[in-house]
Amino acid sequence: VSAGNGCGHTLLTPHSGTLSSKNYPGTYPNHTMCCWRLQAPPGTSLLLAFGDVDLEPSEHCAHSSLLLTDPQTGIAYGPYCRNSVPSAPLLVTNSSTVTVLFNSTSHRSGRGLLVSYATSQHPGTHYTQEHISPDPPLTMCFSVYCPAGCKDIHGDIWGNPSQGYRDTSVLCKAAVHAGVIADELGGQVTLSREKGITLYESTFANGLRSKRGSLSEKRLVFHKVCCLLSPACDDVLEVVTFSASSWWHEVDVLGQDRAWEAERAALSTTGHSWAAEPSAEAAWLELDLGTRRNVTGIITKGSSEQHDYYVTSYRVSSSRDGKNWRPYRGSSGQEDKVFEGNADSQGEVSNTFIPPIVARYIR
Repeated sequence: VSAGNGCGHTLLTPHSGTLSSKNYPGTYPNHTMCCWRLQAPPGTSLLLAFGDVDLEPSEHCAHSSLLLTDPQTGIAYGPYCRNSVPSAPLLVTNSSTVTVLFNSTSHRSGRGLLVSYATSQHPGTHYTQEHISPDPPLTMCFSVYCPAGCKDIHGDIWGNPSQGYRDTSVLCKAAVHAGVIADELGGQVTLSREKGITLYESTFANGLRSKRGSLSEKRLVFHKVCCLLSPACDDVLEVVTFSASSWWHEVDVLGQDRAWEAERAALSTTGHSWAAEPSAEAAWLELDLGTRRNVTGIITKGSSEQHDYYVTSYRVSSSRDGKNWRPYRGSSGQEDKVFEGNADSQGEVSNTFIPPIVARYIR
């Protein structure tokens, strides 16, 4: 839990999380405080990674400070500020509960703080590839644990899942974009550092927009665990039948008929696509995969440049028998997940199902 007027981006889960001061990495405001209470499962201990602690210096950090306490033992860590920084980027505690207290008085400078944590079950918390090795070889495979909350931390990513990411990208943010972890849970990621490429193309995927990037010496390539077991896990699934709640029978300005039928919803279709009747509410498109399949994600695209229509957001439901439907709620499991769709009619947008859907029918 967190409380106070000085809290910035915060996502706390029992196994990992991310917290930052208000406005980070901009200057934190005067006369604010935030208190985060971190609670890990019984039998585990907390590991805290200091991504950045930049609080204006003062004697004994009296003006702005970061203080961590273990309420079970009374042990305190800090106070920390710019002239009294943590001695190591990783703090290993022996407690499952830690209180993190940040406060500020009047000051002029300072980015504030960025801290992540994980439990002793998941050591190795990272934000950027610089934390992995100061001088890695050209090709190098490694595994790191990314905490929950990486999606909204400061920093850019260049590239996409198919070609990889420029090695200056924020590693765990790129992992969310690639769909190998869910931001609300975090998780272990496996990747390799390989030879760079001339150009990294921008894409929108899993709620994140990557940037178009230039030549780099190295790049980061993420590997999905399922692909290590089954090379076909990223294959495009064949749809046996498309059906829909309705379809648009258009008569254009020249009096010509155009049928926006469900069968035109396939991603490879040229020209116009499927569209529901314009007056329809709660429209849906249904895909019959022929048999029960493991569905790991979805790609959507607009109707084409000529017909400038696209879906901006949607929900997903699945069924094994075509009668009983289950809404997709993602890794949090609390409410139906709303996926971000397209912002234009040309680009493709990917969204990953974590966990995957096992079903024959998808709506």
